[in-house]
Amino acid sequence: MSKEFRFVFSLLAVCLFAAAVLALPATDRAAQQDPPKATAPAPESQTVSGTIAAVSSSSFSLTVGSGVYYDEPRQTDKGGKTMTFSIDKNTTVDGTLKVGAQADVTYRVEDGKNLAISVRVAS
Repeated sequence: MSKEFRFVFSLLAVCLFAAAVLALPATDRAAQQDPPKATAPAPESQTVSGTIAAVSSSSFSLTVGSGVYYDEPRQTDKGGKTMTFSIDKNTTVDGTLKVGAQADVTYRVEDGKNLAISVRVAS
């Protein structure tokens, strides 16, 4: 009876092991690995200098490129290109934004708008 008991015990152990293995969820190694994520390149920052033309709580305007000379007759373009920059909580401002002050602005274009990253106002 001892041989029969060992045979039944072994058969029962094999059946339990097979049931445990079959109860585990099927996994696919390829599905476990995260696919490479496509990341958009960070917007490139740019720098511009000019004269502050207007200031509000969430933006300011800067006039750049004034003083362009034409060939004949020697005339000066008194105006310049005006750029508007948005300011948010992450914008660092060195100095006080005031009309007429010279400023250097580092910015990036987001959603078609110029977002100021940092502003350095000349004293």
